[in-house]
Amino acid sequence: MHETDLALEQGRVTLLHGVTSSGKTELYIHLIARQLEAGKQVLYLVPEIALTTQLILRLQRHFGPSMLVYHSRFNEQERVEVWNSALANSTIESREGKLVVGARSALFLPLSRLGLVIVDEEHDPSYKQVDPAPRYNARDSAIVIAQRQDAQVLLGSATPSMESYFNALSGKYALVTLDKRHADLSMPSVEVIDMKDARRRKQVSGHFSAALLEQLHAVLDEKKQAIVFQNRRGFAPSLECNVCAWSPRCVNCDVSLTYHKRDHELRCHYCGYILHIPTNCAACGDQDLRMRGFGTERIEEDLQLIFPEARIARLDYDTTRGKEGFARIISTFESGEIDFLVGTQMVTKGLDFDRVSLVGILNADALFHFPEFRANERGFQLLAQVSGRAGRKEHGRVVVQAYATDHPVIRFVLKHDFRGFYMHELDERHRFNYPPYCRLIEVRLKHKDERKLERMALELSRSLRGTFGTRVLGPTVPYVNRVRNYYLRNLMLKVEKNLSVAEVKRLLMSALEEYRRVPENRQLLVQVDVDPQ
Repeated sequence: MHETDLALEQGRVTLLHGVTSSGKTELYIHLIARQLEAGKQVLYLVPEIALTTQLILRLQRHFGPSMLVYHSRFNEQERVEVWNSALANSTIESREGKLVVGARSALFLPLSRLGLVIVDEEHDPSYKQVDPAPRYNARDSAIVIAQRQDAQVLLGSATPSMESYFNALSGKYALVTLDKRHADLSMPSVEVIDMKDARRRKQVSGHFSAALLEQLHAVLDEKKQAIVFQNRRGFAPSLECNVCAWSPRCVNCDVSLTYHKRDHELRCHYCGYILHIPTNCAACGDQDLRMRGFGTERIEEDLQLIFPEARIARLDYDTTRGKEGFARIISTFESGEIDFLVGTQMVTKGLDFDRVSLVGILNADALFHFPEFRANERGFQLLAQVSGRAGRKEHGRVVVQAYATDHPVIRFVLKHDFRGFYMHELDERHRFNYPPYCRLIEVRLKHKDERKLERMALELSRSLRGTFGTRVLGPTVPYVNRVRNYYLRNLMLKVEKNLSVAEVKRLLMSALEEYRRVPENRQLLVQVDVDPQ
């Protein structure tokens, strides 16, 4: 019996920490089969159903008609069919087990004979629903639902969230570790390229270091495949006047517009606003407008110029909008018809390709430059996950291009050292009292008049401090100050973990209701988000 079976039978939530390509899915299949044989239901949650084509095909080969798939891309009729099938399988008369694979919305299917809940890639931020309400984390909700039905819970990840790993090390969860790859394959070798030094030595062509280009040439010669990761879609992040630095911005949101070359338009990634390319600067009238930065569309084009003989495809939100867009690109890459796959974080999510021998990561340190306490955690997870796509059948290579090569996250990725990263980050969280040492409650405030919003936010913060004291932080101006013509301000509550959640909720809702008794204050839109991502 595997130690995972033992941990689950003890009735505790179990965290399965297995390095990439360590055989987690095979273990899941074994556990699912046991539950189905016992006539139980299994809920298998994945971060985004569109990104799990390979997984679904693999599970269907094992479980066939015992498997249901449920996600938000289904039309209404398809959803009703799955709902009715799950409901029929939940009756006392039913003796057949059922496996349900779905994204976070699958939590709400009528499953009443649950034996096991698997949360794959449990660290993924896609499990958190932010808009619209209800704002919940599917991982945490799955644990509550499973415990109410006395079902087993297995959380799996190669890069667990700080909270889950903390719970495992402190004994709240059971911990099972798979620290070797399947068939004793070695982890991919990681080479970090200092782009500052490479540019000084004139060893950079466009956005690629000489070392990365050399490795890409080798991939073509060896008839292998490569993944090139750039976590920004579009052709260029912004269009800018070379004389006065003016840049076109969205009329609805406080962001610059991203240039998409295929459609020859500027687009807002928040509200979808589209602007045709201007010929003159709106500020000074000059015609010298230039593209700044680079996204996946630009990388795809540049690679095609450097490697005209290579077959190159792009995997991002723009190329997978259709219902079958993702599956088409993945199946083409899997069959070997694509040499280089350029992608955003979509390429990090559990994909398994035999021929990928190289992963190139561009502009790696940009992942950490966000005013958000989870930036290092998210950056490490993305880099470690995309690195794990290399060498899943034979030894692989990873080339990381960065400017801040001494950043601690890059040092830990270089050594495949999750435990070291966790201990380093945990120390930072402890010093500044962030999760897992406290719980956060974010109060988002919205108003179409910025001056009124500023005043109301200050008034509400003073009111909340009367109840919660120094636990209240803010108001602060978020990274994006305006979205869809609403100005934004944030208040944050840092709440001790030993406090009653129900009591904190009662006090907070009471304070908000008291504030909104003033008629003018009712114009303020207030959103409360517990454990924001």
